[in-house]
Amino acid sequence: MTVGQGTTIVLYCHQTLREAMELFVAHTMDAVDIIDEHSRTIGRCTQRMLLWAAAREMDRTTPIGDVLAAFSSEAGREDSGEEILNIEVDSAAAAELERLRHELEETHRLAETMKTVLDAAYEGVVVVDGNGVIREINRAYCQFLGIRREEAVGKHVTDVIENTRLHICVQSGIPERGYIQKIYGQPMVVHRIPIWRDGKVIGAVGMLIFQGVSEVYEIFRRLQELSRTANRKETNEVEELKRKAVAPAAVGVERIIGRHPAIANVKQMIRRAARVPSTVLITGESGTGKEVVARAIHEAGPHADGPFVSVNCAAIPESLLEAELFGYEDGAFTGAKKGGKPGKFQLAHQGTLFLDEIGDMPLAMQAKILRALEEKKVEKVGGVSETEVDVRIIAATNKPLEDMVRDGTFREDLFYRLNIIRIHLPPLRERKTDIPALLAYHMERMCRQFGVAPKSFAKEAMEVLVGYSWPGNIRELVNVVEWLISMVEGENVEHGHLPPYLSTIRTAAASLPGGVNIADQWKEMVYQSERERIAAALVAAGGNKAEAARRLGIHRSTLYEKLKKYGL
Repeated sequence: MTVGQGTTIVLYCHQTLREAMELFVAHTMDAVDIIDEHSRTIGRCTQRMLLWAAAREMDRTTPIGDVLAAFSSEAGREDSGEEILNIEVDSAAAAELERLRHELEETHRLAETMKTVLDAAYEGVVVVDGNGVIREINRAYCQFLGIRREEAVGKHVTDVIENTRLHICVQSGIPERGYIQKIYGQPMVVHRIPIWRDGKVIGAVGMLIFQGVSEVYEIFRRLQELSRTANRKETNEVEELKRKAVAPAAVGVERIIGRHPAIANVKQMIRRAARVPSTVLITGESGTGKEVVARAIHEAGPHADGPFVSVNCAAIPESLLEAELFGYEDGAFTGAKKGGKPGKFQLAHQGTLFLDEIGDMPLAMQAKILRALEEKKVEKVGGVSETEVDVRIIAATNKPLEDMVRDGTFREDLFYRLNIIRIHLPPLRERKTDIPALLAYHMERMCRQFGVAPKSFAKEAMEVLVGYSWPGNIRELVNVVEWLISMVEGENVEHGHLPPYLSTIRTAAASLPGGVNIADQWKEMVYQSERERIAAALVAAGGNKAEAARRLGIHRSTLYEKLKKYGL
C-alpha cells in the first residue's frame, strides 16, 4: 500500500487481501484505487468487495487483483471500477469483517506494546527465526551496532552481528548465558536463549546484558566498596565478595537445571518447603535427581549451616541399618568399634538427614524410624539412655508407597508422617526441552573437571539425544556425556559418535508395519533395549554386578530387580 502526499492511498494489484483489510481498518475508508505494476488504475477496492471476499472465506493471502477479478466476474460486470450496488451482503459477512477488524486492532496494539518494551530496554535484544534470520532487533542493539533496524531485519544474523553464535543456539537448542562475545573488538556479556514450541526450536533471543565487560568490572568494584563499608575487614573483602557472588549459583534451587513447566513447579515447591522444617517426601524414577533436590531444600532452608547427611536405605544390610542410623555403644556387638560410634541421626544434628530409597527399609526398622521422628530422640544400639536430636528429615523413593501400604509392606503411620510435603520429579522423557541445557551443563562441568577442551553437539546428534527416551534419566545422561568426553577426539560430537543403542528405539519405531499396536511394540522395544544393555554391561564388567550397576548409572539394588525382571 502506498501513501503519497496529502491523503492519497492506493493498493497495488499484487498486495494481499489481508493487507487490504488492514488498510481499511487503519484509515476507516470506503474505497481505494487498485493499480497495476505500470501505475495504471485497474479498478476500486470497496468495503462491499471485502465483505464479499470474507463471506466466501477467501484465502487472506490472495492478491487483491485476483479478488477484484473474481468479484467483478460473479457480479456480471466487466468494469470493476464502478461500485456494484446490487450485491446483498449477508450479516455473517459483516460480522466476520468486524471480528477481523477487532482482531487486527488488538494485534496491532500488542505489536506496538512489545516494540515499545523492546526499544525501552537498556539491554540490546535481537530475535532470530529457525533459519537464523533476524526478525526483530531493538533500538539499543541498533545504536550499538551503528545501523538502522531496516538494515538488520530480514538478514542472516551472521551478516549483522560479529562473532555471533545465535544461529548455533537455534541448531543445538542449548542456552548460552553469560558468555563473552567480541563485537567491534570490545568484549560483551551476552545471553543466547532458544525459543521452543511444540518440542522444536523455532528461533532464539540474543541479549547484550551489559555495555561491555568494563561495566561488569565497575559493578564488581561497587560491590567491593559496599562490602568494605559493611564489615571493615579489608583483608577478607575480596573473598567475602566472591563467596556471596558464587554461592547463589551453586546452591539452592540453582542446582536444578531446566526451564520446563514441571521443573519450574518443582523449584517453587523447593522454595516453599525450605521455609519450614516439615518432613519432605521426594518421589520419582531412579536417576531423576532426588538427592539434588534434597540438597537444594537443605541449602535454601534454616538448616543450611548444619550438616547434610545422606543414607541409602537399600545399600546397607538390614543387620547393620539400625547401627548406622542410631549408632552403637562400645561392645554393643561383636566387631563393634572401640568407644562406639555416633549414628546418622546424631551426625545430622541441627542439619538434614536424607533417607534415600526409604521404600526398601525393612518393616522392623520403619517402626524405629517413626519413633525417632515423633519423639526427636534416638537411642544407640546397646545404649541405656536417649539423646535428643534436632534433625530435618527428607525421604525419597522410586517405589509406589501407597500401593506398598495397601499390600502391608510399608507402615501406614510412617507413610503419613513422611508424606507432609511431597515433591514429584518428572522423568527426563517428559521434559525433553531441558535435555539440551542438561547436556551442555554436564559437558562443560565434566570437561572442566577432566581438564579437556570443551565439546559441542552437532544438530543431528542433538536431535537423536532429544528423541531418546532416557530410561535411566539424568544419571544415564551424565554417563553418556562422560562416555562422549572419553571417546570423542575432536571438539564436535557428531551423530556417528553416539552410542548405537541411543538410535535403536527410534529406528525400530520408524520401521513398524501398519496396523500393529504401537504402544505394545514400543514397550517391547524398550524391554529388549534395556535387557540388551544390562546384558552388555554384565559382560563388560566380567560378571561383577556392582561394576555393571556403575556402568549403567543405576543403584545395585535396582540392578538386582532388573536382573530378576529380565531373567538374567
